[in-house]
Amino acid sequence: MSKLFPAAVWATAFAALIAFMGIGVVDPILGSILKAMGGTPFEVEWLFTSYIAVMALAMLLSGVLATRFGARRVMLIGLTLVVIFASLSGLAPTIGILAVVRGGWGLGNAFFTSTALSIIVGASTRGMAAAITLYEAALGLGLASGPLLGGFLGNIYWRLPFFGTAMLMLIALIFTFTQVKETGNKEQPRKAIDLFRALRHPAVLANSLIGLLYSFAFFTILAYSPVTPQLEQLGAMGTGFTFFGWGVLVGISSVFVVNWLRPLMGPVKLLTMNLLCLAIIMILAARAGSVELITLVIISGFFCGIANALFTTLAMEVSPFTRSISSGTYNFVRWSGAALAPIICGWIGQTFGAQVPFWIGAIILFIGFLAMLSTRRVLETALEMNGNAEGLHH
Repeated sequence: MSKLFPAAVWATAFAALIAFMGIGVVDPILGSILKAMGGTPFEVEWLFTSYIAVMALAMLLSGVLATRFGARRVMLIGLTLVVIFASLSGLAPTIGILAVVRGGWGLGNAFFTSTALSIIVGASTRGMAAAITLYEAALGLGLASGPLLGGFLGNIYWRLPFFGTAMLMLIALIFTFTQVKETGNKEQPRKAIDLFRALRHPAVLANSLIGLLYSFAFFTILAYSPVTPQLEQLGAMGTGFTFFGWGVLVGISSVFVVNWLRPLMGPVKLLTMNLLCLAIIMILAARAGSVELITLVIISGFFCGIANALFTTLAMEVSPFTRSISSGTYNFVRWSGAALAPIICGWIGQTFGAQVPFWIGAIILFIGFLAMLSTRRVLETALEMNGNAEGLHH
């Protein structure tokens, strides 16, 4: 396997797998946390929002630190913070404290994810496309295995998934420390304002804002659906298996299906049609009973995987800026959208009905679909100018 990629790439990909596992590990135990600590769906959704909001804000700082002190150091700091705050999450006495500690976990994850993709792309000997495919494979496998780990350990005791994630991340930290070396060609130091300057580029702005809309819908599925009556009755293991199936499809579509369809349709057309399909899935979810909603959540993973891969690659390919600025700008904007989804959906579902957030997700995705149609020429022109026009005219 080392012949395919250098050891540094594999180490970083493994750490990425564990990092994304940490996002989904909470899904199966949301119902258990509600029962153990009391509270409402709105309150428990803060476990996602505090995590993602801190993560989005930290994106402004982490990329700057990476260009000044090196991506490896920043990534190792991030992994260390995840180990610490994942452990503290398992000790939290109340939902409020758990939400605050999850914010610290998000800080660590921001330091890691803002540098991981840059390291994987920079250290890869097989080009950007192959490196991003590996990154997306790690993301998909992490999102698939996280709920399974959370369901298995959470079925024993709801605090165990936090400690289990901390132990796995400690292994990833050691692996990364020994295998990843700082490259000699650091990017030029930059400031946080550079991320906002990058948003003046029409294609970067379009991809980032549409990615924000998609991320809202993504976390409606990932963070809100586990507290709906249809899924909450499944228990930790049932929810874990549901999102394991979802994550498997995320991995398959992001690694294999995208690489098959992209040359046939082109990235912009494929992403446009994919957003429309996801909007239809959300409409069906808004009208679904228990069995139907479980099935639709799993199926949505197929379309989420395609969107994840395409938004990530477009963020790097339409941008004329450095890897860290391209990745940091996109991640800051899209995670901002993701941070809003859990608490908004939790409050709306609690106030107006459990199915209403899915209707809102469908509307937001349809807006994203229309935005893709209106900005298609801008995105395709940027791809051509940057020499990434694969499949544009097919």
